[in-house]
Amino acid sequence: MSVVARSETEIPAYLPTSRLRQFYELTKPRVVALIVLTSVVGSLLATRGMPPLGRLIWGNLGIGLAAASAAALNQILDARIDATMARTRMRPLPTGALNEREALIFALLLGAASMLMLWLLVNPLTAVLTFASLIGYAVIYTLWLKRATPQNIVIGGAAGAAPPVLGWIAITNSFDPHALLLFLIIFTWTPPHFWALAIARRDDYAKVNIPMLPVTHGVEFTRLHVLLYTIILALVTLLPWLTGMSGLVYLAAALVLNALFLRQVIQLKRSTARELPMRVFRFSVQYLMWLFLALLADHYVIIGVA
Repeated sequence: MSVVARSETEIPAYLPTSRLRQFYELTKPRVVALIVLTSVVGSLLATRGMPPLGRLIWGNLGIGLAAASAAALNQILDARIDATMARTRMRPLPTGALNEREALIFALLLGAASMLMLWLLVNPLTAVLTFASLIGYAVIYTLWLKRATPQNIVIGGAAGAAPPVLGWIAITNSFDPHALLLFLIIFTWTPPHFWALAIARRDDYAKVNIPMLPVTHGVEFTRLHVLLYTIILALVTLLPWLTGMSGLVYLAAALVLNALFLRQVIQLKRSTARELPMRVFRFSVQYLMWLFLALLADHYVIIGVA
């Protein structure tokens, strides 16, 4: 479940005073919003026309709550390194606005509510897979992969790529090859998205001994891999059109978005300008959002034509 971050030099002008706001920040709301967008698109692509309203609402609400729970658990487990890193030192736990016990209770309540909602109101398959995704991000990635290998974000990206598949299964209660294409898009998008951030935050990660690729292999090596993965991403995003899942509306949007993304990544490869990594990182978030919205628009255009 990928991150959306402030730039290193941006420190909030104030600390939120409302405890409700502190718990809200614990869930990484901007990250969860992108996750829910992809899961909603997965749900809507699963059927012709509108899916059953109950499964659409409860399914995506449950997936969103699970993502919020995973984000809170991630902050609990990373509280000590968050306190050291410039990007994360203003989070609720490092500042002392919340303590670990109340944050843990909050995270577990969110997770329990999510599982009950999905199991009872959607289907057990969605509940089981959402739980596996939660554990994959909050425990396997945060506790092990993040600290074990510079390929952490590649392997751990599987958890972040699951939401559209979960949204699809919430409606159909079954796997579908087209849903796996959505998974593959996010899985391929995650490395260039996160490595751009890791370049900008290299010193922070080095300070807390997190073996992100720019720390272990250098910034130039990471720039090259951002470019290579973006080229792979551009090819992967053609698969919905090539397989007949989507039509010309999506294809046109994908070509434009990929051209814009590649232009920024090529600039990142060629230049050492300090602002470029964060520019690529921020654009990658917009890229994924518009790509999934294009999939959705194309889906309903095809239905309207048919």
